[in-house]
Amino acid sequence: MDTDLLTTFLEVYRTRHFGKAADNLFLTRSAVSFRVKQLETLLGVSLFDRERNNIQPTPAGERMLEHANAVLTAVERAKQDVSLSSSQSVQLTLGIGHNVWDSYLNNFIQPLCSGLQDVSLRTDVVTTAVMSKQLSERTLDIALSFDPLRIDDIEITKLNRVNLILVSNQPDLILENLKQTPYIKVDWGTAFNIMHAQELTCLPMPVLHTSSAQIAYEFMIQNGGCAFLPESMVEQKVKQGKLFVVAGVNPMRRHIYAAHWTKNERIDEIEQALLLLTDQIYR
Repeated sequence: MDTDLLTTFLEVYRTRHFGKAADNLFLTRSAVSFRVKQLETLLGVSLFDRERNNIQPTPAGERMLEHANAVLTAVERAKQDVSLSSSQSVQLTLGIGHNVWDSYLNNFIQPLCSGLQDVSLRTDVVTTAVMSKQLSERTLDIALSFDPLRIDDIEITKLNRVNLILVSNQPDLILENLKQTPYIKVDWGTAFNIMHAQELTCLPMPVLHTSSAQIAYEFMIQNGGCAFLPESMVEQKVKQGKLFVVAGVNPMRRHIYAAHWTKNERIDEIEQALLLLTDQIYR
């Protein structure tokens, strides 16, 4: 299947607009329309309901999204794999759950790269559902997430604990007087959401709900408020007096889990990567 057709489909899906997709792909609008029509003819289904200024994916288009992403990811990995330099013999692909980078991996990517000799790394931030599918399809080597993935023949390794602390840009706040303070809720996974609902019912309704700790941090700095953020991410700001820990709130503790297929042909490199990550954390 022509990957240009899939790329065009994904851009139309993302923008919901043929003209915007054409601009982003440096194509004419008629070329974008023609490519989508080609893909629809090839598949024998309509992928989009076309109404003026209202392009919406059909049920078939929704189902096609996952397949298009999977095909393009596989093609990209194949290109990188066959073009490894003479000093690199293996490529490892890491799927990173939302917020795993901000709370954990960004501190250890350099030791990981330098410690894995002759290995090329690819990292992508993806959803848990995508990681599960890619592990099942053997297109992903290691998945890092806050909630352990439950898939047959997948080994789970507990890597590290992340402390989430409630911080604000305002000093002297306590849990009981937060009702007038904007609250930014960060999605830290299923277990966090359960604890949040059980133990923090007094928090105000969020003014912003996001899957990105970085977005929450920047919003809080610009607009004020409070949010649960990784201790490692805000430690220096707290020491400098630029952020403040809200009193009366215990840290929320989450673990990072690594999942990999036990029969992966790159198992030696995977196990070395997991050791490096663990050693870096507890050193």
